[in-house]
Amino acid sequence: MKSLLKTATAGTITGAVTGSFLHYRHGSPWLLALAITLGTIAYHLTIRLLVGGAVNFVMRNHADYHKKWYQLRPHEERLYGFLRVKQWKGKLPAYEPEWFSPRKHTFDEIAQAMCQSEIVHEINVILSFLPMLASVWFGSFGVFCATSVAAACIDMLFVIVQRYNRPRIVSLAERQKGRSKTPQSV
Repeated sequence: MKSLLKTATAGTITGAVTGSFLHYRHGSPWLLALAITLGTIAYHLTIRLLVGGAVNFVMRNHADYHKKWYQLRPHEERLYGFLRVKQWKGKLPAYEPEWFSPRKHTFDEIAQAMCQSEIVHEINVILSFLPMLASVWFGSFGVFCATSVAAACIDMLFVIVQRYNRPRIVSLAERQKGRSKTPQSV
């Protein structure tokens, strides 16, 4: 997933720059539309890489999953049942799947990585709406709004999965910690 995202980002940036240059040289409106489309996609991909890198640099997968921010709200379990999260949660890709592997990490470490992942996607939801400002210069507010809403919804799927899975992982972490504190029998 990581290499696919980086390749797609580089490709859309290259396409947006090329389309802009060709539009400037030839004045073709479809080249401008192509450049704007690729530029918007490039923004959404780039911002996800930058936010993920910045949050990882700061948090290093260390978070206090007991903090109120990470706790489920009373309505969330009903919402997740209504959305049938259990049926589709496994179909979403992970940027760093090894962060969530019980073979490589304790459940405590996985829960902390889940908190970090949630924060990344929440920031991305907010930043998804910045391209709408470009409609001031380029027009087509509807297109910018639609792509912003679509990008925000995709990130919300990842927030939902992290929040849905975390209580079970925290429970396993607490049990794992309890076992490690019990004295070993001789």
